[in-house]
Amino acid sequence: MHRRLIAALAALPLVAAPAAFAATPPDTVVIAKQIDDIISLDPGEDYELSGVEIATNIYDRLLRYEAEDVTKLVGGVAESWTITPDGKVFTFKLRPNQVFQDGAPLTADDVAFSLQRVVIMDKTPAFLLDQLGWTAANVKDLVKATAPDTLQFTITADLAPSLVLNLMTSIVASVVEKKVAMEHEVNGDFGNAWLKAHSAASGAYKLVAWKPNESVILDANPKFRLGAPFNRRVIVRHVPETASQLLLLEKGDVDIAFNLSPDQLTTLNGNKDVKVESFPGSDSWYMSMNVADNRLKNPKVRQALKYLVDYDGMVSSFLKGRFFTHETFLPQGFLGALDYNPFKLDLAKAKSLLAQAGYPDGFELKMDAPNTSPFTEIAQSVQQTFGEAGIKVSIVPGELKSVIGVYRARKHQLLLVSWGPDYFDPHTNADSFARNTDNSDKPATKPLAWRNSWYIPEISKETADAAKELDTAKRVALYEDLQRKVTDEGPFILMFQTAQPIASRANVTGFRAGLTEDITFYRLTAKH
Repeated sequence: MHRRLIAALAALPLVAAPAAFAATPPDTVVIAKQIDDIISLDPGEDYELSGVEIATNIYDRLLRYEAEDVTKLVGGVAESWTITPDGKVFTFKLRPNQVFQDGAPLTADDVAFSLQRVVIMDKTPAFLLDQLGWTAANVKDLVKATAPDTLQFTITADLAPSLVLNLMTSIVASVVEKKVAMEHEVNGDFGNAWLKAHSAASGAYKLVAWKPNESVILDANPKFRLGAPFNRRVIVRHVPETASQLLLLEKGDVDIAFNLSPDQLTTLNGNKDVKVESFPGSDSWYMSMNVADNRLKNPKVRQALKYLVDYDGMVSSFLKGRFFTHETFLPQGFLGALDYNPFKLDLAKAKSLLAQAGYPDGFELKMDAPNTSPFTEIAQSVQQTFGEAGIKVSIVPGELKSVIGVYRARKHQLLLVSWGPDYFDPHTNADSFARNTDNSDKPATKPLAWRNSWYIPEISKETADAAKELDTAKRVALYEDLQRKVTDEGPFILMFQTAQPIASRANVTGFRAGLTEDITFYRLTAKH
């Protein structure tokens, strides 16, 4: 099950807000959001949304997309880097005079150790580095400190340098202080058990405490390489009920609320003490058409169904403020993302295509859809507009896990779902939407194209070529071509990209919510 889907839709229990956090101090930023998905704050294990966001603010990384400009790749602990012409050997020169939060110097040996431990521990996010050709057996030979200020690593896979560099901005490239981690090692765990709830970091904040299903407390690190954060402390409170978030925000007991509904946001209109800002998200919402169904195998039928979705109508009504129309598999903000929305509700064109395909009177379809909002409302809108062309849709609502089970088993006809990227590079989505070289029942991997029985050896080759193209401009061109092909020909009715509205007190400035949790920052947030 995709981690972003789990976090977005999991049923959340009501947890009483601790009274100790009432009345926020002027140097403390208090955030209300759902954080019960956190299972660890060790960056070598952390892969849940809230945990990644917290770790982003605790740990520095080899490379970054910084809060000041989240569109530009820059050095994190690395000051500069070089890559051999064959794209295999990467050498990073570290910034001078960097220290961990305990004052110890940060060295290339710490960086090498941090990358090595991810691969050797083999926790959930290890696959991000495994694709470089690194294994527990070879990673210490391939990732080394060649000098106190120099890290060098070699990849054995054929991958684009831009992809590799983007991986070095993700959670797994967080730098852990080797000495501290190994002082707390138990049974060869590289300090993992201790680092679940402690930190050995050099980032903008130090972890003070994490109380599961209650709160995370972070204190500013005055030694951070970009200077101390604008606030002294950040408290992230687990407040699962959106009504509670709203009340706490209006009373001033929290400064930022993450999860308010459109109706709740509307109630804030005219409240001079509160403001709402919208930040683009990276999740794609789409419908899948299983081309194992002979009707959906017909390209004209697939295209007709794409003309039977009221994209703009939904975005301007019940999805307003939370989504915008986006019909390609790369979210806006990613390298190579294309502003390409060729489909709109066009009943006449859809009917013509259905007639050409031999279905002038339409047919019946089952749609599996999660039984939560806004999936329910989207499914009902699609049911209505499809019906205008004779496509009679029976909605089969279910819990998220059951819908995902149907999808993974390829037992659906039409299925409504969402997807989010695993790291900040176009390959993360292309590798699933635009790859299927083995359409058997038991392939080595099961990308989204496979789930829809879309066998595409030629498009898959282009996806592989894009992943290893050394020239970034040529790589972008390949992804642009792939997006057009998948949107036009594929079994996906790509509809929306998320936009996250976040409400805050009017005196709060500088909060940065990124496309992904890897680029959501607290350090520029201030209260005036």
